Amino acid sequence: MNLYIPKETESGETRIPVLPEAVKKLAGLGATVQVEPGIGDALQIPDSAFSDAGAEVVTDPAAALGAADIVLRLNKPSGPEGLKEGAIHISYLDPFNDLETVKKFAEAKVSAICMEMIPRTTIAQKMDALSSQASLAGYAAVLQAAAKLPRSLPMMMTPAGTLSPCKVFIIGAGVAGLQAIATAKRLGARVEAFDTRPVVKEQVESLGAKFLQIDLGEMGETTGGYAKELTAEQIAKQKEAQGKAIAKADIVITTAKLFGRPAPRLIDDAQVAAMTPGSVIVDMAAGSGGNVEGSEPDKDVVLHGVTVIGDTNLEGRVPYDASQMYGSNMVNLVQHFWDDEAKSFNLDLEDEIVQGALLTHGGEVIHNMIKERISA
Repeated sequence: MNLYIPKETESGETRIPVLPEAVKKLAGLGATVQVEPGIGDALQIPDSAFSDAGAEVVTDPAAALGAADIVLRLNKPSGPEGLKEGAIHISYLDPFNDLETVKKFAEAKVSAICMEMIPRTTIAQKMDALSSQASLAGYAAVLQAAAKLPRSLPMMMTPAGTLSPCKVFIIGAGVAGLQAIATAKRLGARVEAFDTRPVVKEQVESLGAKFLQIDLGEMGETTGGYAKELTAEQIAKQKEAQGKAIAKADIVITTAKLFGRPAPRLIDDAQVAAMTPGSVIVDMAAGSGGNVEGSEPDKDVVLHGVTVIGDTNLEGRVPYDASQMYGSNMVNLVQHFWDDEAKSFNLDLEDEIVQGALLTHGGEVIHNMIKERISA
């Protein structure tokens, strides 16, 4: 079975789809692994490292793409791009915001597996690219904020006096938020956090942070482990209760994203204005509408003396580790469905992981949620 991994082409992308160690595992399955020349350029990894791991560095990328049975990549392409009928394409696909590309895969009769749609179940955990990348993004968010803050994070006792620790307030204690809490604590900051799911209070406190208690009434999480969407009344109550914590904080990190929907607005202009000039906010949802009024995707803006960071690829700040983890997620996915005897990928349509992540197959859009969006 031919497995092809092209070079990433998205402007500004610092990550690559796989490292040589992932290629070695794929080749060890018995697959014929081919990679595009320069696949590791962003990380200064030479083509020879991939060939040493068992891959063929192709001389004709277009021909390799057209002959591939499986294509693995990181960012979504503009479409099937010459893939043959019956091929399997695996990558991020952003289906809720780009239905046209999904339709193109269906029309080309290519089976498109969406890495964002891998279900959050125990068996699929090792394939969950959203979680692996979010963890690194939470780490990078703290480092980016610390680099912009005109203060040190830890308490320091010096002959000239004592420097008090800076205050970090984190909104959202999912994968990204918990990693941000852990990172800020390691750097010596005083950390407070809030999440709409009371069940995460113990996790927050286990990392040494204080959990901000806000009574929002009936709350919880979805079966997929995501926070449930708040009502307008609950959002207003949350914003009001968070106001004091935001005003006292030197760094605020917001992590609230709603899969397939615009991010909730959690911090308004008045709350930004109430912060001390020189403070920093990292809006990790800037790419999906923003949690912070005035934030802009991939820009640092200064509002009322407060720097608001809208980096949409924070995981790309640590590209080697991000590439290692993403590649591992894809290898685990391929291994899970690999038939050792036939040396092929078994696309089991009855499997819960396939049912959660497969968007197109046999010339049709088969994912129910995406079909509903298309027909709406």
